[in-house]
Amino acid sequence: MQQDQPPQSERKRLVSIVTPCFNEEHNVVELYRRVRAVMESESQYRYEHIFIDNDSTDATVAVLKELAQDDKRVKIIVNARNFGHLRSPVHALCEARGAARILMVSDLQDPPEMLSDFLRKWEEGFDIVVGVKSGSEEAKPMFLLRKLYYNVLAQFAEVRLIKNYTGFGLYDRKVIGRLRDFGEPYPYLRGLVSETGGSICEIPYHQPIRKRGITKNNFYTLFDLAMLGMTSHSKVPLRFTTGLGFLLALLSLLVGLAYFIAKLLFWNSFTVGLAPLVIGLFWISSVQLFFLGVVGEYLGAVHTRVTNRPLVIEKERINFRGKRARLK
Repeated sequence: MQQDQPPQSERKRLVSIVTPCFNEEHNVVELYRRVRAVMESESQYRYEHIFIDNDSTDATVAVLKELAQDDKRVKIIVNARNFGHLRSPVHALCEARGAARILMVSDLQDPPEMLSDFLRKWEEGFDIVVGVKSGSEEAKPMFLLRKLYYNVLAQFAEVRLIKNYTGFGLYDRKVIGRLRDFGEPYPYLRGLVSETGGSICEIPYHQPIRKRGITKNNFYTLFDLAMLGMTSHSKVPLRFTTGLGFLLALLSLLVGLAYFIAKLLFWNSFTVGLAPLVIGLFWISSVQLFFLGVVGEYLGAVHTRVTNRPLVIEKERINFRGKRARLK
């Protein structure tokens, strides 16, 4: 007896679009419409658009719920609090069901029209397809500073890191499975993708400027991201402080020995003076504080891993079939 075949729509491969958002009430509707236009032109796929909200304080969740009511392909995860811009996206990627999962931010600086390019490269056999910024309309000093950071990190990292890459890209299901197996409580996705061993395709693009709303990045979040990238994928800072500490100790010994000999030879005429002592004291103290800061960054990374908290705690889910809203 011939078994019933699933509908044609169910036999299409599912693509998951994941969008983290926080206070983006003015951008999510346009993003949804542009993603829908691209994905509906890709008729060989089914798709779901997952928005994970980091406890927005504006009307973002209300706007998303209106979209989800009219279109069941829109799915929403609302976090119990703001878990930051690193943990929330990875959690949503792991919760998605698509054979391919595409991460893009909600501020429209990741062009939705690139989705078709990502899917073409995925069909060619690439496990990871990422957008790499060849240029940006942000302030030139900031773009150059980011570029310098990526170049420095790439030189020091123990694995190959993708320069000028922010996380915008497509990830095959098996890549997400490996990310889940890593069990990183504070995942630096930009570096972890290289750890998965998947084949990577880079597609350059020019990043547009944010049109509405304000950026959620500040000095602290950028510094946190920079330190996380360094401590997660390189031991060079620790090796550097150890080597530099040895050299400074040797230099101090030589200087001290030179002063001792000079004093013995010119006992009555040679005086050290107060200025060299004060300058030396403050200089050594500042170097020690710098070294303690470097060690502290690594200890902080160890502490985060040891606590092993979940990526996020959910408050609500909408349009997830077979999964009710729950705390996790």
